[in-house]
Amino acid sequence: MTDKDLICVGAISGAFGVRGEVRIKSFCADPAAIADYSPLMTEDGRQFDLGITRAIKGGFAAKIVGLDNKEDADALRNTRLYTERSRLPALPDDEYYHSDLIGLEVVDTGGAVLGKVKAVLNHGAGDILEVFGKGMKEPALLPFTREAVPTVDLAAGRIVADPPAGLFGEE
Repeated sequence: MTDKDLICVGAISGAFGVRGEVRIKSFCADPAAIADYSPLMTEDGRQFDLGITRAIKGGFAAKIVGLDNKEDADALRNTRLYTERSRLPALPDDEYYHSDLIGLEVVDTGGAVLGKVKAVLNHGAGDILEVFGKGMKEPALLPFTREAVPTVDLAAGRIVADPPAGLFGEE
């Protein structure tokens, strides 16, 4: 299985209580659906059977089979949880999993290479592509909107961007 076969659907943000429950932050479109993909995998190959016990501020409290104390739950803090791509729903043509965008080359509408997508960020107002290019000291933060990113061509491995003026140093 390759990295592209696994999709990050959430993360454990720490313990919840003293009986081994964990705090879960879901990255699913329907946040509660994360439990539907159980068992979930970690980057190091461990598998967790996860069941949501209740909604809490910022996510969910969940029970992981075999986890029964706060110390073990705390040890899982910042653990990312993955499922196989084949278990996820198909996306419409204009939606993408973040893992599909990371690593794509970004070119402007004239074909000049601007850089590569290193991360997809979302701080609540929409997705932002973090693009690193040759000679750049800091990444450019490109809004992932139709206006700024008119074309995503997964087959060709590239994104065509029409960035706001000055974003990549051009005037």
